[in-house]
Amino acid sequence: MSQVDSYGWTLWLIIVGMAFVTILNRAGFILLSGKFTLPPRVQRALKYAPAGALAAIAVPDIFMSQGHIDVSFENVRLIAGLFSFSIAVLARSTLPAIIGGMLALHALQRWL
Repeated sequence: MSQVDSYGWTLWLIIVGMAFVTILNRAGFILLSGKFTLPPRVQRALKYAPAGALAAIAVPDIFMSQGHIDVSFENVRLIAGLFSFSIAVLARSTLPAIIGGMLALHALQRWL
């Protein structure tokens, strides 16, 4: 008898329970959206949530190299990130920054 078989219904109950909690968590905002309004200050703060989430994903990847923090010009991801940031500041648009950063990273990885 395998390890999964020994859990039996417990494993399925855990999976169904996690699915229910996830659906309830996400549907709660939709179902309760007309019942209350968030204060204007919170609404303004939530506008920055996508940028904050993207930064939380990208920044560690940019500054880490082989498991260590690398803030040198040998870190091609850091150079490409700085290039992408400069494009974003100049163009004030996300798409050119992403494309420019990806092209810079590809070129730097190829030639360095």
